Amino acid sequence: MYHNHPVTPDQATQVAAGSDPQVPPPAGNLLLDDPQEWSSFGRPVDAKAAFAASLDEPTAFPVWESHLVLEGMHCAACALTIEEAMRAVPGVQGVEVSAATRRARVVWRPAQVLPSQWMEAIARAGYRALPARDAFLRELRQAETRRALWRWLVAGFCMMQVMMYAWPAYVSKPGDLTQEFETLLRWASWVISLPVVLFCCGPFFKSALKDISQRRVSMDLPVALGMAITFIISTLGTFDPSGPFGHEVFFDSLTMFVFFLLTGRWLELRLRDSTAGALEAVMNRLPDSVLRKAPDADTFERIATRRLRVGDVVRVLAGEAFPADGTIVRGTTHADEALLTGESTPVLRAQGDGVTAGSYNLDAVVDVRVDGVGANTRFAQIVDLMESASLQKPQLAQMADKVARPFLVVVLLAALAAAVWWWPEDPGKALMVAVAVLIVTCPCALSLATPVAMLTAAGTLARHGVLVRNLNGLEALAAIDTLVFDKTGTLTRDGLVLRALTPAAGQKPDELLALAGLLASQSMHPASRSVAQAAAKAGGSAFAWVLESVQELAGAGLQASVHEINSASRKLHLRLGSAAHCGVAELAPQASGQSVLLAQKTPQGWQALAQFHLSEDLRNEAPQVIKALKAHGVSVCLLSGDRNAAVQAVAQKLGITQAQGDCQPQDKLERMQAMQAAGHQVAMVGDGLNDGPVLAGAHISFAFGRAVPLAQSRSDFVVLGDSLELVLQSLLLARRTLSVVRQNLGWAAAYNAISIPLALMGWMPAWLAGLGMALSSLLVVANAARLARALPLQVANSNASDPAHLAPGTVMPLTQGGR
Repeated sequence: MYHNHPVTPDQATQVAAGSDPQVPPPAGNLLLDDPQEWSSFGRPVDAKAAFAASLDEPTAFPVWESHLVLEGMHCAACALTIEEAMRAVPGVQGVEVSAATRRARVVWRPAQVLPSQWMEAIARAGYRALPARDAFLRELRQAETRRALWRWLVAGFCMMQVMMYAWPAYVSKPGDLTQEFETLLRWASWVISLPVVLFCCGPFFKSALKDISQRRVSMDLPVALGMAITFIISTLGTFDPSGPFGHEVFFDSLTMFVFFLLTGRWLELRLRDSTAGALEAVMNRLPDSVLRKAPDADTFERIATRRLRVGDVVRVLAGEAFPADGTIVRGTTHADEALLTGESTPVLRAQGDGVTAGSYNLDAVVDVRVDGVGANTRFAQIVDLMESASLQKPQLAQMADKVARPFLVVVLLAALAAAVWWWPEDPGKALMVAVAVLIVTCPCALSLATPVAMLTAAGTLARHGVLVRNLNGLEALAAIDTLVFDKTGTLTRDGLVLRALTPAAGQKPDELLALAGLLASQSMHPASRSVAQAAAKAGGSAFAWVLESVQELAGAGLQASVHEINSASRKLHLRLGSAAHCGVAELAPQASGQSVLLAQKTPQGWQALAQFHLSEDLRNEAPQVIKALKAHGVSVCLLSGDRNAAVQAVAQKLGITQAQGDCQPQDKLERMQAMQAAGHQVAMVGDGLNDGPVLAGAHISFAFGRAVPLAQSRSDFVVLGDSLELVLQSLLLARRTLSVVRQNLGWAAAYNAISIPLALMGWMPAWLAGLGMALSSLLVVANAARLARALPLQVANSNASDPAHLAPGTVMPLTQGGR
């Protein structure tokens, strides 16, 4: 029984220490009840900022989210069983279990329950739970694979021996075998079958007994019943040859069935680890421990990675992953940042350069000062996205889960009906027909058909720099017929360059650049970043300003108040952004390219101070990607907040016929909603910075660019790489994934439609039923494994587009504004 009275933070710590302040000590691993251990496999809910510094008081957060890896799961019914068992524990607020990845997400209240208690509930249900980032997880998974291999080898050896003893009965004619010799062969088969039943079938029997004791049904129950019935009637035939079951024994069918079943399970386990297991490989990328410099000496001590704090200096050896975001303080190396960019080309990192958690140190030993730990690192954000996606259940998989248990009940009833029907003719055959029905109808393939394919595709995309936030998005992406692009940072390079400015009469360019840079530094928009970078490169200014207040209107610009640092009485009200946002006319309207205006509020109204001219280049691969999208039946539309003239110029270069500039976020949303109302399935590709409404409103959305704040993005897919081709490849992979899912579902349905009537009619022996069941599950997983190959379609890069140049004589060129 679980206690219902609350556990205080002090009590939680005391329980972890072994004392009992009026709280019964929970069963299980008390180490996990130590609040300092909670961050190793979870985080506080809605308190990610707490990781920015440290988690000195874990019990201060009312709700925690933990991730687990589960052992002993084989089907969707197992996932439902674990969810039901954990929801019955007071203090557990939510549970999500994925049968495909064998992972679970638990939301719980430390004031009511401790980790060992809800892990004990999992153990009572017949399964084993391990922290998802446990240091020994990899070794435990290898041990599970070794046990599966040993069971398979024993079953294979015994099967060959039993088949050798059964062969004379198959080929002999009546009278060829004496009764004594046939009895000897039966006894030899019985002895050889014992290791199969006691060792190889042990996990199935254990799971079935727990099902019966808890009055539930899982896929192991019909399988274990089939094994038990076959062995029992064969044993009765061996001990009593003249009895009702002495006509024939089925040790050969039993051992063959077990061998085929274990073959399928073992291969399925290996395929899972190499396909959907790609997600787990990324999520467990950080080292378990790291060398940290002692605060009062030049020596280094090895500590757990989760104990790192901002300001620590760590030594990272060649071949190790960087444990946190930081800055190199000694040494030079190359870093593999494929996890963050999708590109496998190593990047040179020297003293003073930043490194990111999860990237690999390839060449030499370096010392790194820790700048960020926990949830504020980009790696942690990536892991959060991947864990969330890996636990999602696609709609087709949810349907399979809903029918899993009722289907298993129907299987048991069908087997019982078959036994009753055939019993008058031959009791032995009646029971073997029931065994064949139990085995052949097990819906393993049906429950694996969708989630394995979806997770394999998600893992493939993750390895190439595309994170899947919404697993259902793969199904929706395959159906889109219209793709809407933003321009800046998406079809063009991620970033603009300030080439020149046009000052108003009587204004000083250096003062204008300093003012604009001060405002622009408060925004993440590509145009703002380019102005801020140019101001920083220009160096100091004779005028210094202090920012009082600033407000950003998404997609339009900034509005701020500033005063001079030496004269608070000199205050300016400024706007930085488009001409419409500033409420002024352009100073150089004939200039090509994108521009940003700086305006000042005066008694006569808003007055333009300067126009900053920016240039951008089309991505090299953009023309080929647009052409390929059209070739695959996808219409392309361009909606941008930039000036309509600049947008039309880009659209003409790319061959896009539907293009509109001067769009506010609301305008983009209305245009997209009009497309949806016309029956189109619309996907949106934006920079994720100012396109929140339209990204959220699209059927499917991509946030493109390395500057995307992952934790705030509303998109279904986040493109970490720097190639627009990843959007096209994601679309093609989604279509291939949906095709694989349909193939898997079709195969599973056809297999059951053909095999069930054959089993009911007595035309399918138990060994053949076992072979069919194993092959069906294996075929589904192997078919999904094809999605783990390289992404489809590599388009050739074209030459880079020439940057737009401003008309000579209309602007004052900048000498310091380049990047």
